[in-house]
Amino acid sequence: MIIVSDTSPINNLAAINQLDLLRQLYTTVIIPEAVYQELTATEITVAGATEVQTLDWIQTRQVTNLILVNILRNELDGGEAEAIALAIELNADQILIDERRGRMVAARSNLNYVGILGILIEAKGQELIVEVKPLLDALIDRAGFWVTEPLYNRVLQLVGEY
Repeated sequence: MIIVSDTSPINNLAAINQLDLLRQLYTTVIIPEAVYQELTATEITVAGATEVQTLDWIQTRQVTNLILVNILRNELDGGEAEAIALAIELNADQILIDERRGRMVAARSNLNYVGILGILIEAKGQELIVEVKPLLDALIDRAGFWVTEPLYNRVLQLVGEY
């Protein structure tokens, strides 16, 4: 299974100490160079920076279709543009992406996508976690992840915690 990730799922899961869920669900996660840079080339250390530099199951790849990246950058930030371009190049099974605009472009590009909430739902479904609610609350409180109340309630309904 080929999984490509944007910055947000790695950063937010690392912020709540749940990054290993990605390894458990997908074995290997591939990130483009722009995502690696977004996590590591900052003055302050961000969640996920150390992990993308040290964990062997997170692999960084260079995007070769720079024309596509430049076209996508008209709508998206660098990490999203490269993640989508890399997912297309690798014929990825899924792209991990949270931002609405990125998900729209991924869908338009015929890519299967899932965000962090879908990852938590899948992790519970595979019994990798006992409850979604404490992790969802941690995402909101510690990582600053934004979730509308209806979506929050819908996720908890889907996993039988509402």
